[in-house]
Amino acid sequence: METITVNGIEYVKKEDIPVMAETLDGLPYVICRTYSAGVFAGYLKSKNGKEVALLKARRIWHWQGAASLSQLAVDGTSKPEGCKFPCEVAEVMLTEAIEIIETTEKARLSIQGVPEWKS
Repeated sequence: METITVNGIEYVKKEDIPVMAETLDGLPYVICRTYSAGVFAGYLKSKNGKEVALLKARRIWHWQGAASLSQLAVDGTSKPEGCKFPCEVAEVMLTEAIEIIETTEKARLSIQGVPEWKS
């Protein structure tokens, strides 16, 4: 992040400050990694222990253009053509969730903008 210092105070450009993703009826857009079902992105409907329900969810089967899920959650993908994200499902119940990362608006738009992968 580029900064400038004026009179001993460090400033950051407004456009460099991450903006969290728009919510769906107050539900945050997240990336959820599970122990055995893989990775999904969607709106976090509920979390009860390791059980997570996501709405409007896409499986993140394969991605390029981000070094990790953390970067994918902040920056999205710089290579959408190299990603394999199947169709969106209305709701998915995931068991054995081990990581939930809230995304930025930039990442949400990027993930949702990846063309649907079909085989």
